[in-house]
Amino acid sequence: MQVSSKPSVEAQTVHVGLDDTDSTRGKCTTHAAYTIIDYLLNKESVEFIDYPLLIRLNPNIPWKTRGNGAVCLRFRTSYHEGLLDRIVELIHNEDLIATGANPGIAVYCGDTVPHTIQYFARRALYDIVSRKTAEKLATHNQIRFFTDGNGQGLVGSIAAIGTLLQEDHTFEAVAYRKREKCGTVRKLDSAQVVRYDAETFPYTFNNYDKAHHRVLILPHGPDPVFCGIRGESVEIVCSALRKLKIVEKLEGYMVFRTNQGTNLHLQNETGFTDIKCYKAGFSLCRVNSRPTVIEGGHAMFSVKDSIGAVVNAAVYEPTDMVNIASKLEVGDVIKIGFGVRKASSKHPRVLNVEYLQVLETTEIFETMNPLCLTCNKRMKSEGVNKGFSCRRCGFRDRKAKKILIPKPRMIENNLFVPTPRAHRHLTKPIHRYGMEKNLKNFSGINLWSTWFSKT
Repeated sequence: MQVSSKPSVEAQTVHVGLDDTDSTRGKCTTHAAYTIIDYLLNKESVEFIDYPLLIRLNPNIPWKTRGNGAVCLRFRTSYHEGLLDRIVELIHNEDLIATGANPGIAVYCGDTVPHTIQYFARRALYDIVSRKTAEKLATHNQIRFFTDGNGQGLVGSIAAIGTLLQEDHTFEAVAYRKREKCGTVRKLDSAQVVRYDAETFPYTFNNYDKAHHRVLILPHGPDPVFCGIRGESVEIVCSALRKLKIVEKLEGYMVFRTNQGTNLHLQNETGFTDIKCYKAGFSLCRVNSRPTVIEGGHAMFSVKDSIGAVVNAAVYEPTDMVNIASKLEVGDVIKIGFGVRKASSKHPRVLNVEYLQVLETTEIFETMNPLCLTCNKRMKSEGVNKGFSCRRCGFRDRKAKKILIPKPRMIENNLFVPTPRAHRHLTKPIHRYGMEKNLKNFSGINLWSTWFSKT
């Protein structure tokens, strides 16, 4: 266990980052944030200047938590000395850290977040950043921090602080269960989900997968989250949560401002000579080999970037994009968002395709034997460079060549994304293109009165 030294400078604005308090066996970083906020609102003199931020980091990291989500809390207070110690004590007293977790909690005081911390945060969205780098950054910027286990949670906690979300963002209302209900089956009428999904579209998303008749707002583990509703505003997600009429007695709910549904991890353009394992990004490229559908229903093909570097790419069956990918031809110009899968003893390094945009299709042809000039029937080849002959009338033409006939392309220039059941937290739904938000000259947000509730 490690707790860093205290800062020596007073600050008016406090940024608290939190990450990796959960494990596959339970607990939840967002619930730990919920408990901390409940404490701050009731025990400390604070004024929140933003909703709690739920920041999903690079989803390709193999040692990530379930959703690789970190949380940042921003508020103003005159009484920040000892705040980290009080938060750490609260987390331990409330038993908010799961067994096997590697938590990191960071506290930065300052009205503006340094560009070095913001740059670190951007990298954490698409690349691998080390705990050692995070520790150096913390020391240089007088960030107080607490870590336990291997301390990997410090990366996420500082990245959350460095993410201002001035670009595109969404909101999520997360409802929490009482402790005694954790681990029991979540009961919810799917018809209510279908109803509010229809009533609120396109201002909420990923509620219900119509194609596969599957509710998407319920987690399945023993963690404290009952459900989470994602949408474009605080008002809409809170309204949708009320429409569910949940029978189970809940602990409460909280609204997060988040990068979910934004594709912000795929904003880094990457050439194929620069890719490395677990990195995320996008590339404009050409199809280098025709896709083949392998066992399991996955489409495999190779792509080539502008300087000729070639790498393999994969579109997986659960995305429902294999039918589109299988229609690609050599020479097609496409844009792909991807994560890089590590090579193994059986498989080479592969780009796992997260979206596919067809920009330009090449013309393809079907080859046919030429027609007989005498009887208009198809002739037969006499062999390589020996011309063609007509079986019907005996006409021979040694100079004749095969005819190229254009074939219709069964694919359109369009953007294709996975089906909702295969969406990751960061995956941008197709209807959100054109709905992006932007906060210019960010200096704080007027919070909706019902963003936090405890029953």
